[in-house]
Amino acid sequence: MSEAATLRRAGAGQLVLLLAGSCLSVLGAVLIAPVLPQMTDHFAGVAGADVLVPIVLTVPALMIGLTAPFAGFIVDAIDRKRLLIAAMIGYALCGTAPLYLNSLPAIIGSRVLVGLCEAAIMTCCTTLIADYWSGRRRSRYLGLQTLLASVSATIFLGLGGVIGGSGWRAPFWLYAIALVLAVPMVLLIWQPVRTQSPALSPSPAAGARKLPPLPWRALRTPCLVTLGGGIVFYALIVELSFVLDEVGVTATGTIGALSALMSLATAIAAGSFAKLSARTPRQLLPIAFGLAAAGFLILSATASVPVITTGAVVAGAGTGLLLPTLLTWATNNLGFEERGRGTGLWTGALFIGEFLSPLLINGLSAATGGLRPAIGVLGVATAVLAVATLAIVPRSAPALNITTD
Repeated sequence: MSEAATLRRAGAGQLVLLLAGSCLSVLGAVLIAPVLPQMTDHFAGVAGADVLVPIVLTVPALMIGLTAPFAGFIVDAIDRKRLLIAAMIGYALCGTAPLYLNSLPAIIGSRVLVGLCEAAIMTCCTTLIADYWSGRRRSRYLGLQTLLASVSATIFLGLGGVIGGSGWRAPFWLYAIALVLAVPMVLLIWQPVRTQSPALSPSPAAGARKLPPLPWRALRTPCLVTLGGGIVFYALIVELSFVLDEVGVTATGTIGALSALMSLATAIAAGSFAKLSARTPRQLLPIAFGLAAAGFLILSATASVPVITTGAVVAGAGTGLLLPTLLTWATNNLGFEERGRGTGLWTGALFIGEFLSPLLINGLSAATGGLRPAIGVLGVATAVLAVATLAIVPRSAPALNITTD
């Protein structure tokens, strides 16, 4: 257990709450995807509705990418717990706002605020997991965070479709779950305190603390690789259903089942991360990117549904290993006083990559004449990245289960 958490011992209650909070950004990213056509019809009289309605789905991810570093600064300078609770309440209030808002610009504005809250929630939850646990246990729980994010994406897509049958506004009720989680968080989550922390001296400004500088040299490479990792991770989460539709699979049940197979592969790979965490990022990242590249290339090779499914499963295994490797690599370079800012920078890089992923694939589709050829090009680029990590990641990078605390 990290030094910052020695005064209290975290257990299952804290873990469940932090993992559940981590899933809220996934809920924000996919929940309303099934009702976008209904929203487009509802706002058909609004100029530019075809462009504005998809922004309702994507703008939170962009805001996470842009603002998570600032949330990280608040986490380090002021308080992890207070920011988390405030963000949970804000998430519930802003997330449910489309239930009564009738203006499309106002709904987009509420989604911008949802993204701000998600940035704080993701940064706080990830930072607290790294605060409360260390070594192999930290690696296991960060892998579990990725596992649940992947599984919850499939669950939330299904829920959005089912609840959306009652109208396009209905899925927005689920954002109120943040209020349900906030109550036990108030009772069970605490602000970690380092027993001796001269670097964190109080400042006259509203309880803020003087912070040591970030180790930019150590953070730069993990964050740059994570930017590419976000593009790779999000590619098939968004595009697999379109690929299947393109080859004639239109039944939502079949698409859901095949997507679930990919999520299962992601979950298994993420669950195996704790056992692999004795390896270094220089050993694991080429494998993770290599699996994703192989999956993309298999998927793009033919219109056969079994082959496409095989490719999706292989790529899912790669991305399941990829995210906890990147996250642990970044956070293990950080001490308690730096962890919030470093985690915020890493989260921002990931979500910028996720936001860019569908834009990049759409551009490649236009250039190559189809979605599967575009994913094939992404597969080649991912394979290049897999090889490049051997040069990018320092040989001196320690094993992922070795922490600074």
